[in-house]
Amino acid sequence: MNWIQAFEQWIKEADQVLVVSHIHPDGDAISSTLAMGMVLKAMGKQVTMVNESPIPKKFAFLPGMEEVKQAHEVTGTFNHVVALDCADRARMGTCCELIAPVAALVNIDHHATNDGYGTMNVIFPQAAATVEILYDWIDQSDVGWDVPLATCIYTGLLTDTGGFRYSNTSPKVLRQAAKLVELGIPSHQIADQVLETVTLEQLKLLQTALGTLKQSEDGLVAWMKLDETDLARLKASHDDLDGIVNYARNILGVDVGVLFRETEPQGVKVSLRSRERVDVGQVAKQFGGGGHSRAAGCTIRGTIEEAEESVLAEIRSQLRSGTR
Repeated sequence: MNWIQAFEQWIKEADQVLVVSHIHPDGDAISSTLAMGMVLKAMGKQVTMVNESPIPKKFAFLPGMEEVKQAHEVTGTFNHVVALDCADRARMGTCCELIAPVAALVNIDHHATNDGYGTMNVIFPQAAATVEILYDWIDQSDVGWDVPLATCIYTGLLTDTGGFRYSNTSPKVLRQAAKLVELGIPSHQIADQVLETVTLEQLKLLQTALGTLKQSEDGLVAWMKLDETDLARLKASHDDLDGIVNYARNILGVDVGVLFRETEPQGVKVSLRSRERVDVGQVAKQFGGGGHSRAAGCTIRGTIEEAEESVLAEIRSQLRSGTR
């Protein structure tokens, strides 16, 4: 029995399903949540879609987005749960409190660092996005495609491949995207909304971060910092941080870009991006985080100076060892 057959058997045994993804959802997280909700509802299931965090405003155009609740708006616990794009249980945040202790939990993800916390684990690290995995299921299901569903899947593919520019853009991804465009989705409008549109607050954060930009002597690593007061001072939200770390990595000759963001006096969120020489997923894993080889993150206890020293030392170590 393949995973699709096993999952459809699981669906038959479920009446009420909780669909959840990781905190501070990105395009893949929210798109996979909405797509899963649409298909399960079409199969006659009662579905509750939830996230600890508010959905970023740039995804407001996605069909069904208004149905996604925040964790504090949902009561009780669920015996059937689908977790999407969550590398570990903790990434669900307070949504974990909605999961019954004996819940049958399906964990569908594409992170290589996923720890297999589900009662059923569908993990394909070679997939560019969780929606790529869902595409295979939907394409074989009896539900069939429509424009709203195709819009969600396409948005997840678009965002997790960086507009089909990252190394995870496989021929399979492009074939899936082409089929979705053939269904009549507004692909150019989606790209404009999620890749090209920024807030003024985001630009102010970028301006602040660029003022701290440093580069290693060999030119292979570049990093920036934001302190704990910057978001409040600039009236910015967590969503406005999206994409800022890429500006460090995008410098000619740089292989690894890092953004250190102080979240409290003794807490630092670290975002990492790389081109090809360093597996930043492994760097993040050394500090209790995770992600992909080219995009990862972690949270470190200590000062921003201590985090900077530790992370840069690990990156230099991996550069010396030739990690890819």
